[in-house]
Amino acid sequence: MDDRSVVAAQIGRRPRSRIEVATRCSLGLPVVTVVPPILDDQTPFPTTYWLGCPLAVRRISRLESSGAIAELDERTAVDAAFAARLDAANERYARDRDAMIPEHHRGPVPTGGVAGSHGGVKCLHAHYADHAAGNDNPVGAWVAERIGTIACTIPCVVDVDGTVVANPAWREPR
Repeated sequence: MDDRSVVAAQIGRRPRSRIEVATRCSLGLPVVTVVPPILDDQTPFPTTYWLGCPLAVRRISRLESSGAIAELDERTAVDAAFAARLDAANERYARDRDAMIPEHHRGPVPTGGVAGSHGGVKCLHAHYADHAAGNDNPVGAWVAERIGTIACTIPCVVDVDGTVVANPAWREPR
């Protein structure tokens, strides 16, 4: 199975650009991909690290729906060290993303830090993906502690007659 087909099955649509795998699971499937800041159709895209792993997506969605973003925004307001680390992560993210913009590009470009944030915490999935890609991201590290180990025993995708699809037998491990 090629990575592009696997990611398409994981996220439910074809990727809008080339992808590069940043992190793989224990089964060898993509967890996080690197997305260029300018998509194939020239749309600016602020999210460099894209989370495709259905297990991580599911667990992080539960955190978001339980109010974790508000909790982290509050922590940022009262914990100066945490806020400084988050600011540094957003600055690094923007700098690294901007360095990938082709020199010849003259159209709109993405702005902001993680997931295009211009302050506060935005999209726990993007923060986790940044952390899982090996970057220092305090929000991503916080998320990783809460969602636990990402270790499936059966793959989230399978090849059916040459087409990669979501595996109907996949279940969230406990």
